[in-house]
Amino acid sequence: MAMREECKHFQSRTYPSGDVARFCELDLAPEAPWRCPADCPKYERRLADVAWVHGSLIPPKIEEEPEGDAEDISKLLHDAESVVDSVLPQVLDDVANDERKSKRGLFSRWRKS
Repeated sequence: MAMREECKHFQSRTYPSGDVARFCELDLAPEAPWRCPADCPKYERRLADVAWVHGSLIPPKIEEEPEGDAEDISKLLHDAESVVDSVLPQVLDDVANDERKSKRGLFSRWRKS
């Protein structure tokens, strides 16, 4: 089954480069952006588009599904997600350290005045 864009858990982001990310916000579509599970237990039809920004009446064309076995594609996407997940704690620590340093610097300058 194709991605169910009418599901309330479906998300789509268009980046300035023109790239579009389509995914399930509950991470229940292992073959996203091409397919949702046919018997998804969390499927709920979206009732309204409250506070959403729609860019155009013509949605961007969905890229062609890659050729190959669905299991291979799912494994590749899972491996890519694992790479991102493995570096995420370090990136968050780096950001937190940078924020602490910048706040400390502002406070120490204010106190000296």
